[in-house]
Amino acid sequence: MDPLVVLLIVAAVIAFVVLRSRNRQAQQQSQADAEALNNVKAVAEEDVTRLGEDVAQLDIDTTGQDLDEAARQDYRRALDAYDAAKAALGRVKKPEDIRDVTGILEDGRYAIASLRARLAGEPLPARRPPCFFNPQHGPSSEDVDWAPPGGAPRPVPACAADAERVRAGAEPDVRKVAVGAGRRPYWEAGRGYGGYAQGYFSPYANSGLLPGVLLGAVAFGGFGGWDGDGSDANNQDGGSDGGSDSGDSGDGGGSGDGGDSGGGYDDASGGFDGGGGFDGGGFDGGGFDGGGFDGGGFDGGF
Repeated sequence: MDPLVVLLIVAAVIAFVVLRSRNRQAQQQSQADAEALNNVKAVAEEDVTRLGEDVAQLDIDTTGQDLDEAARQDYRRALDAYDAAKAALGRVKKPEDIRDVTGILEDGRYAIASLRARLAGEPLPARRPPCFFNPQHGPSSEDVDWAPPGGAPRPVPACAADAERVRAGAEPDVRKVAVGAGRRPYWEAGRGYGGYAQGYFSPYANSGLLPGVLLGAVAFGGFGGWDGDGSDANNQDGGSDGGSDSGDSGDGGGSGDGGDSGGGYDDASGGFDGGGGFDGGGFDGGGFDGGGFDGGGFDGGF
């Protein structure tokens, strides 16, 4: 056979194999992206539902009470946040879009915490980042030193209940999500949860209230796949077993000026229009193993 013909046949076979491999990889990636979207969207939907339940409880708590204008504004803001979060959830097309939903939820949680403080005659909670262990808990009240298994302690924002649990040597009430056959903390659940965490925490990136490890994660894309020993949750089989996803909603204590009770939501753009930046980065890269609790990295720069 003519050597040129042989070369053409070999080249054609190689091209076919390469093209088939690329198509297979593209299909696998598409399936993985769709699965990641479905997973994180389901988690965000749970958070929206939880906010709705807490807003409904406010209706009971305020029955028969004469609310002043500030309390009515907090109530309206919580209601608006629930409606806006549902609408934003319907516009989600990719995992990073979830940050629009959780950014709205963060604001709604603060509105609920503020109204509850007013009803109890207590000082308004400080406008702080959400509880790191479970953002459903609402605003944190303080930073507490905490270390995951095998990691070094770092300060993280915590609600009053979780801060007390950590100081007592107990496990905090961690927000766990489905990963493989098990459940893991959301910060170990892979890159798909980058936008989820970013919506809750990135509004505080320039506030001076985020501990260095979280600020580094926001700025450098280091949130999504850290499990305390440098391994990626995407390569795990969901080793953590189940845990409670429930907690003390809105237990952000502390005192402060309560921030601005105004603000709102931009339905056209699909997100909370008062949040912070970092739209291109956020939590969607690497993991805390790039320099978080386990002994290096981000703490060197903050």
